[in-house]
Amino acid sequence: MPAPQTKPRSASAALKAHSAAVSTPIADIARFLQDNLGQRLTARMAGINDAKQVGRWAAGTSRPRPEAEARLIDAIQIFHLIQAAESVYTARAWMIGMNPQLEDMAPALCIADDRARDVMVAARAYVEATDGTHVAGLTDS
Repeated sequence: MPAPQTKPRSASAALKAHSAAVSTPIADIARFLQDNLGQRLTARMAGINDAKQVGRWAAGTSRPRPEAEARLIDAIQIFHLIQAAESVYTARAWMIGMNPQLEDMAPALCIADDRARDVMVAARAYVEATDGTHVAGLTDS
C-alpha cells in the first residue's frame, strides 16, 4: 500500500501567504514593506523612482498604479511565506541578500525586474530546505 501523499510544507504556507496578501489593503501592504524593507527598496520593487510616494501609499493618501500594486502584493506574499517558516528578521535578510537560486541577485531586486515568479519558486525551495532548521556552522545560535 503506497504511503499517503502529503503536501509540501511550502504549499500550505504559500496558500496562507497568498490569502493574507490578497486580503490586506494596499496601504497596509505599503506600510509593512516600508517598515521592514525600507522606503527606497519598496519603491524600487514597485518600479517607481520617488521613494516618498511609498509613504503616501502607506498613509492612504494615494494608491499605486496597478503594475506597482501587483509588485507590492507579490513582495508581501513572498515575505510572509519566508516569515511563516522562520522569522521577520530572516524574511528581511532573505529578501535583501544574495540568493544562489536567483543568480546571486537579491529577491527584492528580482521582484523589481518582474521576476516575482522566480522569487516565489526560490522562496518555496527555501522553506522546504530549512524546515525550521538553520544551516550548521553558519550561526552560533
